[in-house]
Amino acid sequence: MEFDVMTRATTWQHVADLARRTEAAGFSGMLFTEGHQVPWMNIAAAALAAPSLHFSTGIAIAFARSPMISAEIAWELAQNTKGKFRLGLGSQVKAHITRRYASPFDKPAPQMKDYVQAVKACLSAFRREAPLQHDGPYYKLNLLPEQWTPPRHDYENVKVDISAVGPLMLRVAGEVADGVHVHPMHSMHYIEHHLLPRLADGAARAGRDPDKIDKIIPVIVAAGDTPEERVIPIKEAKTTVAFYGATPNYAFQFDDLGYTGLRDKLRDCLRAGDSPGSEKLITDEILDQFAVVARWDDVADRMIARYKGVASRLVIYLASHWREVDPKVLERWGEVARAVRKAG
Repeated sequence: MEFDVMTRATTWQHVADLARRTEAAGFSGMLFTEGHQVPWMNIAAAALAAPSLHFSTGIAIAFARSPMISAEIAWELAQNTKGKFRLGLGSQVKAHITRRYASPFDKPAPQMKDYVQAVKACLSAFRREAPLQHDGPYYKLNLLPEQWTPPRHDYENVKVDISAVGPLMLRVAGEVADGVHVHPMHSMHYIEHHLLPRLADGAARAGRDPDKIDKIIPVIVAAGDTPEERVIPIKEAKTTVAFYGATPNYAFQFDDLGYTGLRDKLRDCLRAGDSPGSEKLITDEILDQFAVVARWDDVADRMIARYKGVASRLVIYLASHWREVDPKVLERWGEVARAVRKAG
């Protein structure tokens, strides 16, 4: 398993400094989310500062930009990172796509399938395997004169991944994606009984081997050598699970585990602005289903036991104590990263 850290786009200087420290600590790479900034320039700055790292987007927003634009960006980043980049795409929600980006949004699963196929058609044309020709239900591309075609390079096998939670999008990932970004709120029950079977269903439709689909899994971790040290990380972890668990897209996992009705209680707390109340609803027992809570010396072993044989890449989920990048915390994470990577 590779071991990455998740971050958001920031200033070029800050991300370059973070990349150097991440590289020195022993991480495999950095995964960038797309929020209030696009991730592309930050990836370029980080790659120049720490050329051994692997870079990915987890995720870049697909429907807000043309498949050709996404393919061109991925092609350029793959060349300049010497093949250490993979394009992770996500659908976002309708309100953001239509009202923030003024872009079309229909049925996200079939639209994402068409989008990924369109991106791959562009990449195939960049490799000069065939003229650009994609005639899908949402995206149609058939014009790419030679003078507008990106030059070839030595790192043309660009991986295209998508984020997926529900059965329809998971099947799409199995059909057309090189990897799947798992949501940070997940239990092993979800992975074993929802994610892996639906990926296999999609792969079977396309005649693909589901084991060849990379699983990129962000992990919520609350680490500390004493109960006192774990107070803040546990609070953050419970707040994260409570926030995601208040929405129906993720809350079905509570029902699967026997915590029926928890989503409604969390939703009521969220509407009332009762953060302490929602935090109390996430008991230690529930948290253990969705997060790794452990002493620093035990974190790597817990992650290896949980994810070995499933995850291709583990990612430390974005949290406030990580964003501050305390040197001592970074050093401890480096120890975990090296242990996980060594375990393979």
